[in-house]
Amino acid sequence: MTFRAVVQRAGKSVIRRIAVLLVLVLAVGGCDRGTPLTLVRAVAAGVPALSPFFDEHRHLGHDQAIRASVGRGSLQQGDTPGLYGGTRETSVCDVKRLKAFLTDPANHRKAHAWAAALDITTDRIPGYLDRLTPVLLRHDTLVRNHDYKEGKAVPFDSLLQAGISVLVDEQGLPAVKCSCGNPLRPFAGDTNRISVKFENGNREWRGYERSSLVAVRPAPRRLERLALVDVADPARGITRPVGTAGGHDEPFDAGRPRAVPDLTGATFAEASRLLTGQGLAVGYAGKNRPADDARVTVSDPPAGTRLRFGQYVTLSTADGTSSGPGTSGGPTAPPATTPSPRSSPPSRTSKAPPSSSAPSSLSPSSSSPSSSSPPSSPAPKTGSTGTAAPVTSSAPPPPPPPSSAPVTTSAPPPPSTPITTSAPPPSSAPVTASAPAASEPVSSGPASSAIT
Repeated sequence: MTFRAVVQRAGKSVIRRIAVLLVLVLAVGGCDRGTPLTLVRAVAAGVPALSPFFDEHRHLGHDQAIRASVGRGSLQQGDTPGLYGGTRETSVCDVKRLKAFLTDPANHRKAHAWAAALDITTDRIPGYLDRLTPVLLRHDTLVRNHDYKEGKAVPFDSLLQAGISVLVDEQGLPAVKCSCGNPLRPFAGDTNRISVKFENGNREWRGYERSSLVAVRPAPRRLERLALVDVADPARGITRPVGTAGGHDEPFDAGRPRAVPDLTGATFAEASRLLTGQGLAVGYAGKNRPADDARVTVSDPPAGTRLRFGQYVTLSTADGTSSGPGTSGGPTAPPATTPSPRSSPPSRTSKAPPSSSAPSSLSPSSSSPSSSSPPSSPAPKTGSTGTAAPVTSSAPPPPPPPSSAPVTTSAPPPPSTPITTSAPPPSSAPVTASAPAASEPVSSGPASSAIT
């Protein structure tokens, strides 16, 4: 009898434990109901689409097998140095063939659906295509993809493998998947709340890392040139004018060391502009992008480290302020009919940093945060606009840095700097929108909310 009582007591104890676990599971499940996972379909390089706009057997575009680059932060701005790759070949994407297909009256129904997905009208398709630039993805990239079914463009969230050829618009946003002609839009979900599904021949590829997926948000201004990395030779950079397919490319030395500037005390927006002006990519600690006015406490690697073009510098900020959940997916791109609004340059606050080792900037780094921040992101705090007030007046404890602190040289270019793409500035001139020499890349300066 004693043994039987012990067994009964043990059974009741187990039942109680199971009940407690069930309550905990239900409680956690209830907390997550407000932020469901976004289902994302994986698309591997070289795998045909199930319902394409364009017959892939006609070889509109060519993907390449490359290993994805490791990002530092899920949001990348369209003008991030080295975000995209290129090759010495000019047949990555046949824009002329795509234009001929979409302007053929026999394909009017497809053209109408294609244009509607990109928020343009069919009569604007030729001009829109002329402004697109073929590149290769260097990161596994989240996009809003579209199938063609029953005369309509059917949207779905998609993960494109690195090596897939795409056409990007004047703000660096993926706009068309080359091999099938499917229109693309920015991924609008929370990059931290996704579930990637591999199916229909799109098996999980070698090198796939969930932590390195990126979503692209628009550059603050229209780009004149893209600074690419040769996927076959990472030490070779490629400067490609927007709207060209490679026939006007100019090489530059992507392996030349670039020093990480001292960014301690600068705002995240100021530090982003400085790094992009140096030809370095911006990363951030944590899942969400820091606020534009968050003060930088640490950079990894530290100041003085020599890096190649497009390598990442990860920034940590003091107050931990960041975009809220659900805002990390980036904004919806502006309508393709108005590729990019031009922002008024800010007033001059201090000298720009030396550019003797930095690539020339494609577009001024002085645009206001609102020109590139996603609509869902919180508005910048007072004093955090793209003019980047000198940190000497607002830096957090300890006491303000001496007059030689590098943050006093982190302000954007003066307002008188024209938004052009002329010859690159001398080493002592402010970073401006200048065209590169054959040996220098041309990467546009990011908006104050640059992320990479």
